[in-house]
Amino acid sequence: MHKRFQFTAPFALLAALLLSLGTTVQAQIPEPNVTNPDRIAPYPPLRVIDNIYYVGTRDLASFLITTDEGHILINSGYASSAPMIRDSIQTLGFDINDVEIITATHAHNDHVGALAELKHLSGAETHLHEADVPMLVSGGDDDYRYPVGRGLLYEPITVDRMINAGDTIELGGTVLTVHLHAGHTKGASSFSMVVEEGGQNYDVIIANMGSVNDNVNLTYMPGYPEIVNDYENTFASQKAMNPDIWLSSHAGHFNMHDKYKPGMAYSPDNFLDPEGWHEKVTGYEAAFRARIISDADKPRD
Repeated sequence: MHKRFQFTAPFALLAALLLSLGTTVQAQIPEPNVTNPDRIAPYPPLRVIDNIYYVGTRDLASFLITTDEGHILINSGYASSAPMIRDSIQTLGFDINDVEIITATHAHNDHVGALAELKHLSGAETHLHEADVPMLVSGGDDDYRYPVGRGLLYEPITVDRMINAGDTIELGGTVLTVHLHAGHTKGASSFSMVVEEGGQNYDVIIANMGSVNDNVNLTYMPGYPEIVNDYENTFASQKAMNPDIWLSSHAGHFNMHDKYKPGMAYSPDNFLDPEGWHEKVTGYEAAFRARIISDADKPRD
């Protein structure tokens, strides 16, 4: 696959301007307020199943999907995690330079903060959901939760290909199908695929779960008036899925530490949990409906 570099319209001018500032932009990016140390704590990389590997921190999930024609990386954690992700990829016997495509479940700082640096290191293309592109190219400033802007949270990210629901990301015989599971952000996405292990096929999803941020009012969100409808669509879509193995943006979201302990022998059954998927989706939906009730009593600015 030929690696290319381009800005995607209509955000090319903004992204080019921000990136042209170089070290000035970097100096303006504040250190994130990390209240959960697990979000930046290193974690030993591991093989999940077939060609899917975990290369994230103890809490923030990053996944490497390997092929003979290069690799796909999903999510990056905070900016400080870039060296750890690079080293984890190397520990597994792969090379950051062979990463051809980088994507993400959504555009919040804790999942794309290191994405620009990893793109620089690898020369990979970025394939990201079009609804999150304004946030990505503005370095997190364009966020529906902050009407006057949020400021620069991470290095602005160039987008080589805008993806949407039903699109596929294909590399070396591996095919990821994109699902729009919006609400958490406007472009929150999940990626499903089929892998083969020991002569058996497994349906796998790397999902963006339907969690609701604390600073969201589901009953009054002028920057995102479709938010409740998008969450409803996300839960309907996820309840219709039946993955054998489900992964997500946070280790806790898919109960990773209950399913795997460092040093465990590899087995395709370690993460096999079809019943747990439906329990988890149902739990997030129940929390969402409770939030609608509680948010109705919140003051409106």
